[in-house]
Amino acid sequence: MKSAVKPAAAKSAVKPVRHKKRSRKRFRPVVLLLRIAAWTAAVGVFWCAYLLWVINSYEVPKPIPKADAAIVLGASLWSDEPSPGLRERLEYAFNLYKHGNVQHLILTGGLDHNGSTLTEAEGMRNYLVEKGIPKERLVLENDARSTYENLLFSKPIAKKNGWDKLIIVTNDYHSPRSAEIADYLGYTNTAVLGFKSQVLSTARNQSREVLAFTKWKMDSLLLRIGLQMPDTPF
Repeated sequence: MKSAVKPAAAKSAVKPVRHKKRSRKRFRPVVLLLRIAAWTAAVGVFWCAYLLWVINSYEVPKPIPKADAAIVLGASLWSDEPSPGLRERLEYAFNLYKHGNVQHLILTGGLDHNGSTLTEAEGMRNYLVEKGIPKERLVLENDARSTYENLLFSKPIAKKNGWDKLIIVTNDYHSPRSAEIADYLGYTNTAVLGFKSQVLSTARNQSREVLAFTKWKMDSLLLRIGLQMPDTPF
């Protein structure tokens, strides 16, 4: 009788072990997904921190160099007038011209789809002419829709006019990406002059720039391996 009971007890003792093994197998994919999610989040945080470091490490060249021309990167118009952020860029470019750092300005920016009837370049020209810069000192690039196109389309304008030494005017948070795009496009003898805005939100614009910089990194990789057209806007 005792010997008959022992096998049954042994079998009953084994069953919970099998159940635990099945439970562990069932939860393995969940654990794996959680680990992947955790690593992805960690990489994302590291990447954003790295780009913020790059953006905030920018320093204006000193002394401010002299150049043949400055490329003023466009921004939004409000009712055909430069927005506050764009007005700051234009004031910075005006001071470069006024102090003899440059003799000409390339104004680059296409048509906004916000109700404006002028291109960004045209709105910029009107503002600077009112400030006293002669029209013949201003060259317009009216097609660009992105930083990449600003610099892509401005390069042949500079070459056509024989302007070898250039300055790129933009905001400080935008300067590292602008410099990297200029380098990719083969600009030489070019300095990027960025300034800290007094009217734009630093946190908001740096956050947006992290996304834009990430997109540029991805797009530049696609360009290098031939999977994206050179004139694709970003």
